[in-house]
Amino acid sequence: MLEAGIKGMQKTEVCDSNSALAMGSGTLKVFATPAMIALMEETAWKSVAPHLEEGSGTVGTALHIQHTAATPLGMTVTCESELTAVEGRKLTFHVVARDEAGVIGEGDHERFIVNNEKFQAKADSKNNK
Repeated sequence: MLEAGIKGMQKTEVCDSNSALAMGSGTLKVFATPAMIALMEETAWKSVAPHLEEGSGTVGTALHIQHTAATPLGMTVTCESELTAVEGRKLTFHVVARDEAGVIGEGDHERFIVNNEKFQAKADSKNNK
């Protein structure tokens, strides 16, 4: 059973491949906002995955995030998540990303628990229309 308070942590090194320039979100060699968002989502879903029923997973449905500071190549970004609310299948997380100098981004992220097989089948059925 999922309960508020579950925490997660993931890290990544800022490199050319996750820079704004490489990801198309800008022209600078700094940690891209899409890369920060992906790290936040990964941190959240991985934190609750061990607590889900067999065959279940989560999908991201909402982000309310601010990216407040740039991180140059070579630094490490650490993301921490905390599950703050469980409302049926809806999960709400608070996520914070930091580099060695401090907070670079923060906000809330919502995910929904799904049956992986059913969800994939429904998505795949779009190809048949």
